[in-house]
Amino acid sequence: MITVAAAHKSYGTFKALDDVSLEIPSGSLTALLGPSGSGKSTLLRAIAGLEDLDAGTVMIAGQDVTRLPPQRRGIGFVFQHYAAFKHMSVRDNVAFGLSIRKRPRAEIATRVDELLDVVGLAGFQHRYPAQLSGGQRQRMALARALAVDPQVLLLDEPFGALDAKVRDDLRRWLRRLHDEVHVTTVLVTHDQEEALDVADQIAVLNEGRIEQFGSPEELYERPANPFVMSFLGSVSRLNGEIARPHDLRLIRSRQQAEAEASSAGVRVTDATVERLVRLGFEVRVELRHTSTGEPFFAQLTRTEATALDLQVGDRVWVRPTRTLGSDQAAPVRALPTEEEFPALAV
Repeated sequence: MITVAAAHKSYGTFKALDDVSLEIPSGSLTALLGPSGSGKSTLLRAIAGLEDLDAGTVMIAGQDVTRLPPQRRGIGFVFQHYAAFKHMSVRDNVAFGLSIRKRPRAEIATRVDELLDVVGLAGFQHRYPAQLSGGQRQRMALARALAVDPQVLLLDEPFGALDAKVRDDLRRWLRRLHDEVHVTTVLVTHDQEEALDVADQIAVLNEGRIEQFGSPEELYERPANPFVMSFLGSVSRLNGEIARPHDLRLIRSRQQAEAEASSAGVRVTDATVERLVRLGFEVRVELRHTSTGEPFFAQLTRTEATALDLQVGDRVWVRPTRTLGSDQAAPVRALPTEEEFPALAV
């Protein structure tokens, strides 16, 4: 449905997009994930037509839309801060796109009622945005974007301004909504859990480039490099390698640890238990490397922790069951200065 080829975009000396190519399948929900300044929002806005590329092409449903304005691209766009018309009711906000397209009143009424029912706002037609909660306003914004039957729905951190509980509820609701309407959706987020939870595939961006593109399971289980691994979840660094905390095995006996490490071809780390944090069914064991003094942590099940009978101050030996080579992860760059990106000064 969406093809971006060799996209470049710079603001002065700051490269927001650096030769980005991406193909997004029809009917999918794709997350653009990365830290601030990685290029994810610039890529979304280039797809929407809100940013002009310096070089490269954007195609939607087989049509080259690189030079087309947003209103001719067949898209719906939802911003982080709702962008609602405060003087209009919920019904009129949702109907806005259809009204300016001069659709018949009966068609508009039917479509709006249908969408308000879909997004769970059927009883709120006559309220105004100020009378809605943040989550309800964002549902209204999604209904408005869907009203014009877009080929593509683009969401720029739509839940970023909401509290954690509402954000969690809404992302589950978004996944259910997507499964009902099947519109090709691209979601920008810096929240790893959100991307892993709702997306069919994830593009991880850093420094204006795509580090890896694939399914959530593929990226988590087979990260292309240390940056992807560290950005998609917690990691522990020991002996020049990185590992997931739940891929660390704690052993009481040095001899047993060294024997296991030798047979597995890995190194064993001598560490001291500094803190035990019980997190429901898991236990986080905060450790300190005996030789280097570097802190790291392991994640155990409650059963594993009980069997080890760990106490603060205990000495343990740690071996990874799986690692990803050197811990020299790709750097996360700073945002551009106002001189590099004049729009920041506005």
